[in-house]
Amino acid sequence: MKPAVVLLSGGLDSATCLAIARNAGYACHCLSVDYGQRHAAELAAAARVARALGAVEHRVVHLDIGQFGGSALTDTTIAVPTAGVQPGIPVTYVPARNTIMLSLALGWAEILGAQDIYVGVNAVDYSGYPDCRPEFIRAFETLANLATKAGVEGHALRLHAPLIDLSKAEIVRRGAALGIDYALTVSCYQADAEGRACGLCDSCRLRREGFAAAGLPDPTLYQQSRT
Repeated sequence: MKPAVVLLSGGLDSATCLAIARNAGYACHCLSVDYGQRHAAELAAAARVARALGAVEHRVVHLDIGQFGGSALTDTTIAVPTAGVQPGIPVTYVPARNTIMLSLALGWAEILGAQDIYVGVNAVDYSGYPDCRPEFIRAFETLANLATKAGVEGHALRLHAPLIDLSKAEIVRRGAALGIDYALTVSCYQADAEGRACGLCDSCRLRREGFAAAGLPDPTLYQQSRT
C-alpha cells in the first residue's frame, strides 16, 4: 500500500476524505493541527475517526496560529455568526489556515516518501473561504512540486481534494456508502467540551441540511440549550 498524508480535522468532510483515501488503497497517515481553535473537541473526534477508519498513524501538530487572532474560531472575543450563511468571507475564516496545514502535510509527506496528500476542502456547500477553491488546490500542488526535493527530483506530489465539487448531501451519501459513523465527528464551530454542537453556526447548518438532503438521519449531538 502506498502511503498518503491525510489532513484530518475531525469533521464530516475530513472523515469522508479519509475514507475515500483508504478505499483507494492508501496507507493513511493522518495529520491534525491544534492551532488554538475554540472548538478543540474536534481533535478528540479526529483521533476517534482515525482509529475507526484504520489509519496507519495519527499525529497532532501543536501550532498556535490563534495567537495572532483575526478569526472567530481562534479569538473568543469575536462572536461566531449564528444568523445563517451570508454572502462574502465570514469572520470564521482563519487567515492562511489551509496553506499552513498543507505545508505541514507536505513536509511530512516528503519524510514518509509519500507522493499523495488528501484534503477535504469543498467549494460547493461551504462558507466562502478562499483556501477551499479549486484554483487554490491547483496552485498549492504547483508550489509543492517547485519547493521540495521530491518534486525537483521527479517524484511528483499530488494534492487530492475529492470533495471539492460535491454538495454536502453528496458528501454524506459518499461517506455513508463507505461505512463512516458520522456520530464520531464534530463539525460545530463552537462545540462544547463534550463535542456537542450548537446547531446555529454555519457549519452546523450546512451539516444538518446535508443530512436532510441526503435523506439520512443526522447523528449529531446538540447542546440542549441551543436546539
